[in-house]
Amino acid sequence: MFRPLPAFIGLRYAGAQRGGQDSAGLVSFISGLSMIGLILGAALMIVVMSVMNGFDRELRERILGIMPHATVYNASPDIDWPALRDEVAAAPGVTAAAEVWQVNGLARNGLEVTPLLVQGVNPDTIVDVSTIGNFLKPETFAALTSDPAQPGIILGQGIAEKLEVAVGEHLSVIVPESGDASGGGTGGRSSAQLAGFRIVDIFHSGTELDHSLALVDWDQAKALAGGAGGAGVQLRVDDMLNSFTIFRQLLNQLPHEGYYGSDWTGTHGNLYQAIQMSRNLVSLLVFLIIAIAAFNVVSTLVMVVIDKHGDIAILRTMGASTREILLTFVSQGALVGLIGVLIGGLLGVIGSLTVTDLVSGLESVFGIQFLKSDVYPVDYLPSQLHWGDVALVVGAGFLLSLMATLYPALQASRVQPAAALRQDY
Repeated sequence: MFRPLPAFIGLRYAGAQRGGQDSAGLVSFISGLSMIGLILGAALMIVVMSVMNGFDRELRERILGIMPHATVYNASPDIDWPALRDEVAAAPGVTAAAEVWQVNGLARNGLEVTPLLVQGVNPDTIVDVSTIGNFLKPETFAALTSDPAQPGIILGQGIAEKLEVAVGEHLSVIVPESGDASGGGTGGRSSAQLAGFRIVDIFHSGTELDHSLALVDWDQAKALAGGAGGAGVQLRVDDMLNSFTIFRQLLNQLPHEGYYGSDWTGTHGNLYQAIQMSRNLVSLLVFLIIAIAAFNVVSTLVMVVIDKHGDIAILRTMGASTREILLTFVSQGALVGLIGVLIGGLLGVIGSLTVTDLVSGLESVFGIQFLKSDVYPVDYLPSQLHWGDVALVVGAGFLLSLMATLYPALQASRVQPAAALRQDY
């Protein structure tokens, strides 16, 4: 079988560092450290990038799946909200719309009190703009109005835990005098509103919304607000990252004045930017770890060049060219880098696919929760593997290893046969 001489000798050097000589053992040890550094760096970077991808996915699909991409408000009491909903839903770039009445209030159970955002919804349209139905029982929305004497309310799990209430129990919701939940109303009540509700369901989305969101029927929210402010239309758009442009164009197209509102970049944009910035910073730090490990190959090859001066001189006297000597040591360093990044890539893929279950298992074993949704966006560690990230990490690690071989290989190609043989013999 044809084997190029530089690659053949380079691979022999890479695999023949287990001898009993002190220098050979030291070279073997340093080469092993370089490979371990590459393995750990590549694996860690893939896992970190997958976790950041997971947080990005949870923001887009879970948090922004429940909350709207944008909301249009108007403080006028004369708005026909179902008609406005249909008009908004037909606008370019909008995929669905639903009327909503939002009220900031306080929920109380005995001495326990917690703030919450009460949303009055239409069960027929809310499912078009929100995935909240995925976390509820099929009959939940109907239960909101099943008992006219005792209206129902749907609570997030975080709120229920703070108030220490369960499904079927009762609580009070207090809405202060000040204006509407959207921040732009004038308010029209002379006193605070108080209403009692029966808990018909508790949802657990695993997000920060579990600690702030409650759902009631549209008419109940309107009564809590005293008929003043807070009404609006929630919408979903086909291009989430272009929601602000679509939202502004929609406001300009509406026939009446007094419309205002916000899109998700105003409510959750800082979270999205924080995730992207964290991803970039952490990726940079881990990339530096890979770079350091890759350039450890330099010290390995320098020691090999020093140890093999005699062999290099003999090869030169036998007719080996400068290029062949250079490629010999490049082949050795490339093998170390290739094995390191391939094993690291494999471990990174395995880690990315199992890190969520692994962290969940550790939480169960030790009885602690590393992430809480009242502090972090979600209450578990998400992960989403992108094969493009794997290819990028493996390719960059191998390229850095290859670059690290150039200096020692150039030094080896400049060894003078006569001087080297004189020194050795």
